[in-house]
Amino acid sequence: MTGSTSISYLKGVGPKKASILKEVGITTIDDLFDYFPRRYLDRRALKSIKNLVEGETVTVVGKILKTKLEGDTPGRSRFKVWLADTTGVLELTWFKGVRYFSRTVVQGEALAVHGKVSYFNHQAQMQHPDFDRLSLTPHESGEGISSDFELYNTGKIIPLYPSSEAMKQASLTSRQIRNLVVRAFEASIPGSPENLSHAILSDYNLLPLTEAYREIHFPSSHDALSKARYRMKWTELFYAQLLFALRHHEIRQIKSAVMFTHSGAVTARLYESLPYELTDAQKNAIREIYRDLKSGSPMNRLLQGDVGSGKTIVAMFAMALAADNGLQSAFMAPTEILAVQHYLVMKRYFQPLGLHVGLLTGKQGKKERQEVLSSISSGELNIILGTHAMIEKGVSYDSLGLVIIDEQHRFGVLQRKALQEKSTNPHVLLMTATPIPRTLTMGVFGDLDVSVIRQMPAGRTPVKTYLKQEKENRKVYDFLRSQVAEGRQGYIVYPLVEESEKMDMKAAVESYHQLSAEVFPDLRLGLIHGQMTPDQKEEVMAQFRNGEIHLLVGTTVIEVGVDVPNATVMIIEHAERFGLAQLHQLRGRVGRGEHRSICFLLYAKLTEEARERLAAMESTTDGFIISEIDAKIRGAGNILGKEQSGTLSGLRIADLNSDFDIMQSARSAAFKLVEQDGLLQDINHRMIKSYYHRYYHERSSLADIG
Repeated sequence: MTGSTSISYLKGVGPKKASILKEVGITTIDDLFDYFPRRYLDRRALKSIKNLVEGETVTVVGKILKTKLEGDTPGRSRFKVWLADTTGVLELTWFKGVRYFSRTVVQGEALAVHGKVSYFNHQAQMQHPDFDRLSLTPHESGEGISSDFELYNTGKIIPLYPSSEAMKQASLTSRQIRNLVVRAFEASIPGSPENLSHAILSDYNLLPLTEAYREIHFPSSHDALSKARYRMKWTELFYAQLLFALRHHEIRQIKSAVMFTHSGAVTARLYESLPYELTDAQKNAIREIYRDLKSGSPMNRLLQGDVGSGKTIVAMFAMALAADNGLQSAFMAPTEILAVQHYLVMKRYFQPLGLHVGLLTGKQGKKERQEVLSSISSGELNIILGTHAMIEKGVSYDSLGLVIIDEQHRFGVLQRKALQEKSTNPHVLLMTATPIPRTLTMGVFGDLDVSVIRQMPAGRTPVKTYLKQEKENRKVYDFLRSQVAEGRQGYIVYPLVEESEKMDMKAAVESYHQLSAEVFPDLRLGLIHGQMTPDQKEEVMAQFRNGEIHLLVGTTVIEVGVDVPNATVMIIEHAERFGLAQLHQLRGRVGRGEHRSICFLLYAKLTEEARERLAAMESTTDGFIISEIDAKIRGAGNILGKEQSGTLSGLRIADLNSDFDIMQSARSAAFKLVEQDGLLQDINHRMIKSYYHRYYHERSSLADIG
């Protein structure tokens, strides 16, 4: 057998098991070698029951004293297990999958359980723990297979493998997976051929691949296991970063873009017209962008900055430089509200400088749209703002030199690519007001140059944030009323989640009517939500901007881009239902002027994770700190969603939260290698090139889009 042999040929795997293994990505022997243990059972790392502490997540080994199935009504039954070691008894409870657990977890068996500890009446408990059966049932004995409990008692380090419910029901538990891995090692040698050069192994002190595979599945010691895991993580991250290094090299060395040769009157007059001084962070970002635009290679830069840090004016200086060089700029925003708002701002700045600014959205009338399209293709418009309507067929640019995509994570990869293809190798600036943890920046946007604005413009007062229970809402409303009496405005936001969008929107509409009739009958309230037409939304926003509306009630439509300096109070209802990044974005709608601003987070009932999120909001207004906390709570791979996952989706063992140092090392090696040998043609790099093309190259076609 070889690594590419189908898993169905391995002893103990029939058609049914092969089908179930395929669901978790195991189709070949090599796939099984890459199915790494999720953790290890080691006597030194376990806790005895008498030493358990409330709130900690631990692994405990014991034997089942008794089991009990309580209730027989679907949805109300529970399965309880009492697990004992020599020091005490731990009570385990399952509320879901009760029928399955009651059949598979039996008295007298040994279990390793992993979960969060709680106490009730001095009794240690775990709810829905992850578990592995350590002793063999009669039908599993034979073939010289020893039980995990026997191995545990010898003090060996036992790998515990992930096992889905379907796998467990097909007798593919952690122990059976380990037995299959044993047979795979007997049939084939993993890690042959080696996928890193001898020089890299030596320079970075890495285990040979075959040795790393053996130690990760059958650890001989803690030190050997640690080195094996490091090698596997390093290799994963190296190839992920190699994709970025090759892409970065291609942009810099092979492609050419229109060169911006000079800054002229437009740039100078824009700077003179500013009513405020740019921050040092803004000036630095502008310098970095100018350097890219004048390099002759396509700019591929991500500009990230916290809410209200002044990214838009930085983008405008890039547009001014484009205009000085006779080129058009296209600015794509994710929503009509945001596109219109940017259009109004840029028109105010650029029209006095003699530039023509146009707006293109999907809701424009046929005649108006045709006039805009004609002005774009003729070159009459210097700057075009809009939504995804800018990438539709029939939109033709005269001399597009700069593409700016705002809140870029809200667009699909292909949408971003479509705008870039409206010109030949245009310069691209991606912008986001969602601060991204440094691990994610390196892991997802590794081929982009990154500019970061952490400094806030002068005169901004940090927003004070307060957690309040729902029953305190009258006091919060009274405060809001007092602010309106002083001439200020405010927001009241209700959650909106995809699964119950209509129900949530209905709740927001009903709350708007109740607030208008019962709570603030003497004030002017406006309503905004996602089901309104763009014209309706813009009309409400215009009234709010002009001060005709005191309070804006709505869903998360107002999350990004709404800029009303006079609004000083943000009330977020059911704050426990919002994600941390979304809460921070909503809070960023206030504190945009000179007046003191307050954000109230109203909650009904808090889970532990929700409490952690809201406590983070109360403790800091720094979006970059918020993003790091969010990554720890949710996991780095969940921050940007599937659309942005990129190379993250291929990580089997590396963790972007905890492996930043490994990533830095692997990134340094990848970029150094490509700097020395941009096409990986050297004989010593052929195995790297071969492995990259087999496993990673398919992901690289869209890597340039960010």
